[in-house]
Amino acid sequence: MSDDTPIFAAARQASEIMHGNGLRLQRPSEPRVMCIANQKGGVGKTTTAVNLAAALAAGGLGVLVIDLDPQGNASTALGVDHSEGTPSSYNLLLWEQNFQELAQQSPTNPNLYCIPATIDLAGAEIELVSMFSRERRLAEVLVPEDLRALGIDYVFVDCPPSLGLLTLNAMVAAKEILVPIQCEYYALEGVTQLLRNVELVTEALNKSLAVSTVMLTMYDARTNLSHQVAEEVRQHFGSKVLRNVIPRNIKISEAPSYNQTILDYDPGSKGALAYIDAAKEINERFIAEFGALVAANSKHEDED
Repeated sequence: MSDDTPIFAAARQASEIMHGNGLRLQRPSEPRVMCIANQKGGVGKTTTAVNLAAALAAGGLGVLVIDLDPQGNASTALGVDHSEGTPSSYNLLLWEQNFQELAQQSPTNPNLYCIPATIDLAGAEIELVSMFSRERRLAEVLVPEDLRALGIDYVFVDCPPSLGLLTLNAMVAAKEILVPIQCEYYALEGVTQLLRNVELVTEALNKSLAVSTVMLTMYDARTNLSHQVAEEVRQHFGSKVLRNVIPRNIKISEAPSYNQTILDYDPGSKGALAYIDAAKEINERFIAEFGALVAANSKHEDED
């Protein structure tokens, strides 16, 4: 087989992923806490969270996924136990256990951890209403020094498709928001309300918060619709939109049913390679650009 064909390149990259070499990413200067949010359902939030996490972990970085969606789909995809009674993100929000005790290591990558969601989380928003510092429950326990001590470079908080107290906790704890947008009709539906909420959180609760990344998902290069939606999103969000898009790919849809990320299920697929490229771009962007913005925001917060 010729070594300059796309098939050979994909096979080689798959082999490198499976054997833990070839992909080496530079560590960010501080742990990045990213909230993955979009109140519209079915846009690929959980798929984005687990596959970006797997790609960054394959690159040698320490990654923690916090599943704040009561459905627990991120926990399923990462192959960690989230049966009823399992210590979970519910216990984290109630300050009953710290994240070091709750994080389960991925069965496929020692760099990847997950704090699962269980059915207990379904009632958490009601319980949080009367609690002290209800919007800061997650922020108070995600101490950067503790994250770095555990070797964590990235924290992805997978949010439910709503803008309630669970998502609010994620926004207050994070410095960045990653917004997945599917390349289909009504792609920007709900995003306006999300951005309005981000502004309110930034003004009142977390001055360091910013929408740093917009990712186009379910992109079908064969259709005019995908091209039109991508163009509309790029016009709206500008340089925040990743160059790399996530294609509509059946392998991505199949992977969770096997309790796997796409990198474990089919590392040579177009979906796996797309998430690897997106993860590299996200990491490189921070190293080159977003670090300065975070530093400026932090300085502004100290002055206030």
